[in-house]
Amino acid sequence: MLVIVLIFVIGLAPAVISAYLSVRADQNEKRHELATVPTALGQSMLKLLDGNADLHYVDGMGYMIGDITCDLNARSPYLRCAMNPMGPCDGCSTYAPKVFERQI
Repeated sequence: MLVIVLIFVIGLAPAVISAYLSVRADQNEKRHELATVPTALGQSMLKLLDGNADLHYVDGMGYMIGDITCDLNARSPYLRCAMNPMGPCDGCSTYAPKVFERQI
């Protein structure tokens, strides 16, 4: 009887040790994520907001650069559009205003 119990303990020991180490590693990873992510995101967003006066926040879409009423706008905080990526939007020869159903 003692031999059977010993075989089960020896057989299950690697699985139990592996599960314990996995849970411990996940807890350490979450602890490090929570400590570093907000500061990194906050610093990069502050740099992005401070460096560009043409950046606009649109609810549901986030930050966008350029004229958001233009149909060719990339809707990105880094790129205006394919035609005039560096801008400015004022006086652009390819400006294409959006046509809404109410305007037709």
